[in-house]
Amino acid sequence: MTEQQPTPDDEPILVDQTDKRSMAPFIAAAVLAAVVLVAVFAGGLLSPAEKNVTESDRISAAVSNYVGGRAQQDQVPAPGTACAGFDEAKSPLAAQFGGGGRKSVEVARIEGQTVNGDRAKATVTTKLDGKETTETWSLVRTDGRWLVCN
Repeated sequence: MTEQQPTPDDEPILVDQTDKRSMAPFIAAAVLAAVVLVAVFAGGLLSPAEKNVTESDRISAAVSNYVGGRAQQDQVPAPGTACAGFDEAKSPLAAQFGGGGRKSVEVARIEGQTVNGDRAKATVTTKLDGKETTETWSLVRTDGRWLVCN
């Protein structure tokens, strides 16, 4: 075996510090982050989330509002959920509610939404006491809002 020669403590250790470091990668990252932030804010201003809602989403919301309001309000239909001249006896939930009163009805599915100008139809499946009922609901757009009609 060969033994290593001890180095004297007095001898300085030389470190090569001739490498030049650059700030370019850090500046590029900061510029990229700024561009991304500007793009996000510009996208929010030019295309707000409210405008990304589809007619199907609006129809689904109108149906859910009617069902929820019907079960929670004494006034039938709940204000702002049905069109003028709405006849509760011909409502899509008339069979489920029978004699009236508040009952816990839930919307199981909303399918087949079709829009024809300011009129729409949707196939709605509601659930009451475990029993599902499917009916075609009619809706009318009034002042930009969909309302349940019969």
